Amino acid sequence: MREFDKISIQEMSKSDMLLIIKALEYTGSSTNIKDFIFLKDSIVRELSSLAEINEDDFLSYLSE
Repeated sequence: MREFDKISIQEMSKSDMLLIIKALEYTGSSTNIKDFIFLKDSIVRELSSLAEINEDDFLSYLSE
C-alpha cells in the first residue's frame, strides 16, 4: 500500500463536498463529539480561504 500525507480534493464535485460538510455537522450535533464540528469548520475555513471568499458565501456556492 502506498503511503501519503495529503489528499487532493481537486476532482471532488461541489455536491460531494457539501455532503461531507453536512455529514460532519450532523454527526457532530447528533453525537456531541466536537471533533466532527472542528473538522467541518476547518475544512470550510481552509476552502473558503483558498476561494478568497467568506465562509457563508462559500457554503452558498456549494449549495448552488
